[in-house]
Amino acid sequence: MALKSFLSKTKTFRKLYFLSCSSCCTPSSSSNFTVKHEREKQRFTIKLEHDTSEQAVLYYEYTGNKKVNLLSTVVPTEFRGKGVGKRLAEAAMDFVVEENLKADLSCWYIKQYVEENPLPNYKDHISN
Repeated sequence: MALKSFLSKTKTFRKLYFLSCSSCCTPSSSSNFTVKHEREKQRFTIKLEHDTSEQAVLYYEYTGNKKVNLLSTVVPTEFRGKGVGKRLAEAAMDFVVEENLKADLSCWYIKQYVEENPLPNYKDHISN
């Protein structure tokens, strides 16, 4: 069963899941996709299916003092166009803003996301 469908039908599970993951996950306001920030692996992930290990990933790397490069976003074909990449890009840019970092955007998708969402707090943190 798809995670999105399962979460929308199971409010109790959703509450318990978010409570147990509150230190590492951010529930989406626009979808049921939950982003996990794995700082030690320098990536953001979304688990796409409840009973599989399939996930979407946004990779980044630190390139200097208070500077990161948002490298690549990978979303499996069957989940493209469903807001998964957008959630990853939003989480990454929010991280950049919250940590007061400067970001290089090597990933074409994140460049597109920032162009389509020209928030001043995002633009102020882009270095290229």
